[in-house]
Amino acid sequence: MSSFRVLAERNVPRYTSYPTAPHFSAAVGPETYAQWLGALAPDARLSFYIHVPYCSDICLYCGCHTKAVHQRAPVDFYAERLIDEIARVAEIAAGRRVTHLHWGGGTPSILGAYWLRQIIRILAASFDLSEIKEHAIELDPRHISTELAQTLAEIGVNRASLGVQDFSPHVQKAIGRLQPFEQVAHAVGLLHEAGISNINIDLMYGLPHQSAEDVDASAQLAALLSPQRIALFGYAHVPWLKANQKRIDEGALPGVVARLAQAQKAAETLTAFGYVAVGFDHFALPDDPLAVAAREGRLHRNFQGYTVDNAEALIGLGASAIGKLPQGFVQNAADMAGYMRRIDGASFATAKGFATSAEDQRRAMIIEKLMCGLAADLGGLAGAYSAEMESLRPLIQDGLVEFDGSRLAITERGRPFSRIVAAAFDAYLPANVARHSMAV
Repeated sequence: MSSFRVLAERNVPRYTSYPTAPHFSAAVGPETYAQWLGALAPDARLSFYIHVPYCSDICLYCGCHTKAVHQRAPVDFYAERLIDEIARVAEIAAGRRVTHLHWGGGTPSILGAYWLRQIIRILAASFDLSEIKEHAIELDPRHISTELAQTLAEIGVNRASLGVQDFSPHVQKAIGRLQPFEQVAHAVGLLHEAGISNINIDLMYGLPHQSAEDVDASAQLAALLSPQRIALFGYAHVPWLKANQKRIDEGALPGVVARLAQAQKAAETLTAFGYVAVGFDHFALPDDPLAVAAREGRLHRNFQGYTVDNAEALIGLGASAIGKLPQGFVQNAADMAGYMRRIDGASFATAKGFATSAEDQRRAMIIEKLMCGLAADLGGLAGAYSAEMESLRPLIQDGLVEFDGSRLAITERGRPFSRIVAAAFDAYLPANVARHSMAV
């Protein structure tokens, strides 16, 4: 267990991109983003991510870019800027097909029925939404009403992701998010009644005062709601980045051995309920598109996590939103004042980004293959990555990784350490290792 503990305590990225966001710079700005948009082929497929950085209150564990808001005016003001940003993108990329649409936050539903409808109406006026495969939204189960569920169905939402984290009352109290199982079950029922049948549930391990028994019980209760997907995230304690986490008692956090036991127990429970493992932290029913894509080698990974989205460009809208185009990544200003100022200045809100080289793209492909399918065929590139392979030798000796001279594969025992295997191919990691969370 000692060698596993050393691995689990390593700080590595979650690899929702490569290079990762800490390496983005102001060298990529609004002008570059406009050029990249203009270079998209007329038949390029688009994916949209809409970030709403507001919540009615902030949970102690939260690591998202969001803030509490108790008045209507800031939300209305922000929604108007989202529409302005959509118009700016449409000036260059209008008419293209949209295959995926994802609302994240924060709590996107805080926009209210009027703005949810308006934003979809504006998108539909400039882009082809007729071929959307997945229209998803992140929701707080404590704030789902019949009216909201019906509005979401009306605008075409076909998948809802509910933040649960843990069903144990003492854990909920420790993270500042009280929501009984009955409340979550009621929310799921309202969504089903509205016709939204695809449900995701997010769970966490590694939370304060949380035990393996708590995680196991939460996994069982989540499975009883029959969601198509369950994400099992390890809590990332980064109080130097998120001030709200400073209110969490670090002494109450499970150690790395306990975290690993919690993750493994939850995985066993979910598998017993018929879910299949997807990547290193997702579970899905066998017939869910995510599980099917994983079996067929079509799974991808972006800033929303595991996805079947294979659009040529991901357009990020809103403060802090990240987009991806064939040439690289772009990120909007994270601070609200900066985002508003850029949009009001008739410019894109792009504050930084990264133009990827051919080598970056090769490494990104290897990392994505490892994170999604637990294997990557290096082929003729194996010799070019001899140093990387040498760094993985201890994992090979421990039976966590296998290598036959060209194909690198993570074993089932090694699944929890997938991020560490991927990190071996991260040429930028040493400079920013302290900014990332524990591997398990």
